[in-house]
Amino acid sequence: MKVTLIHPPVYINKNGLTALRPSLPLGLAYIAAVLRDDGHELAVVDALGEAPEQMIPDGDIWRLGLTPEEIITRIPAGTQAIGVTSMWSYSWPIVRELIQKLKAAFPNVPIVCGGEHFTAVPELSMAQAPIDYLVLGEGEETAVALFRALEGGFDHTVIPGVVHRDGSGEVQKNPRRDRIKNVDEIPWPAWEFFDIEAYSSNRLVSGIYYGKTVPILATRGCPYQCTYCSSPNMWTTRWYARTPKDVLDEIQSYHDKYGATNFPFQDLTAILKRDWVVEFCNEVETRGLKITWQLPAGTRSEVIDEEVASLLVRSGCKSLNFAPESGSERTRKHMKKMLTDEKLFRAVRASVKAGLNVGAFFVLAYPTDEKEDLEATVKLAARLGKAGIDDVSAGFFFPLPSTEITRQLEKEGKVVYDDAFLKLPIYVHNTFLSEDRKYNDNFTAKELTRWKYRVVRAFYIRSLLLRPSRWFRIFWNFVRGKETSKMESFLQETMRKLRLRRKPKRTAPKVNVSAAGEKPAAAAKS
Repeated sequence: MKVTLIHPPVYINKNGLTALRPSLPLGLAYIAAVLRDDGHELAVVDALGEAPEQMIPDGDIWRLGLTPEEIITRIPAGTQAIGVTSMWSYSWPIVRELIQKLKAAFPNVPIVCGGEHFTAVPELSMAQAPIDYLVLGEGEETAVALFRALEGGFDHTVIPGVVHRDGSGEVQKNPRRDRIKNVDEIPWPAWEFFDIEAYSSNRLVSGIYYGKTVPILATRGCPYQCTYCSSPNMWTTRWYARTPKDVLDEIQSYHDKYGATNFPFQDLTAILKRDWVVEFCNEVETRGLKITWQLPAGTRSEVIDEEVASLLVRSGCKSLNFAPESGSERTRKHMKKMLTDEKLFRAVRASVKAGLNVGAFFVLAYPTDEKEDLEATVKLAARLGKAGIDDVSAGFFFPLPSTEITRQLEKEGKVVYDDAFLKLPIYVHNTFLSEDRKYNDNFTAKELTRWKYRVVRAFYIRSLLLRPSRWFRIFWNFVRGKETSKMESFLQETMRKLRLRRKPKRTAPKVNVSAAGEKPAAAAKS
């Protein structure tokens, strides 16, 4: 079967105070691998990889990547099915527009969608766009079964993990498929369909840019149940780890084939078992691999002591992040964040002593936060700065679709699933919080903004004043275009945005789509 997979464009916030950047689409590359191995004739249209410097204004934010019209022109003639991924719900307005234009251009070609957004809000997605099928959750086995059914004319209505329309156009959702337990058997991502150099040369990487980069997924899922996290809905609470040997075989293949030297682990919870990480680090040393790797998404602190931290550094790990989220034990309890200050600081002290770049994530304005909770966060940020970590990220709370905290806010009448709600993550690192984007009734938006800068100030006063050499390092690396910390990544990304904004601009086309979720005519007919 001739299948075209599409990685859509994304939104970029030109005013966001963050080093976060889009990166190679790991999930789509896994789907490409299993469809390739199942014998399909595959093509990929990667909107970011094919236009990594094309930024188009769209209101107060920008679109990055190919336009829908440019994507359509790149779809090979004779394509028999189209697959579209969307990991982040904040990009739904762009993805929705793309799907509508795809269906108009290819009315008889089935459109299959998958990813975290579609898993979180399947009914909304099917109502607002002419999608034929959704793949829910972990997608490899479901995608293989669905595309086989489409090719052979088999009954797709009984495939676990598929959402489809019945004969009357009503949406039907099949039960979810069980998780894949033997994750070593999953083919490695099919990066041959993507332009790795385009991402790397434009520093479209997760974490810190240490050189030519390919992302890695060593584990799947997370056993914890944080109230604000999408993982329980997407992955359930089962955690499965690949063997260290399989992960390193993959890394070594990218080092040999692409010249990749930097490997950000995009795991939700990479370091969970001490034996696993010790075996991994020892295997890197045994092979003599000269690589860097990092944990940009945050990791647990329980297993990191001086021995483990030393092993991490010797094996090439450069950077990791912890996610205390709040300095308040009360707020962490509400979040179901299983973390104590004692375990956090044991890991922090060991990591700093070993020479790792260490960052910490904080969330301000969680719905239950009171003054005492925010004061505790300021104090924790100050302690972490004094302890020697390099960076802190303080963002405003935003509810993700279909998470525990969002369901609670829905009951309170505080969440409506419109475009403004879905796009909230784009604005989480804005300079100021606005009243329409806050979910805490105990403070005004201005007061919460001041609390954010109190947290940042408390951290950096101690981090930089106690270590004045960091000022010189940041300045010198900025001049050289080098990154060794998130602060330096932020400065480099800011300069990139400024450079791209100076280019000739086009205006994003307006699309007649209801943000409240009215079904488009095309969707009603599909």
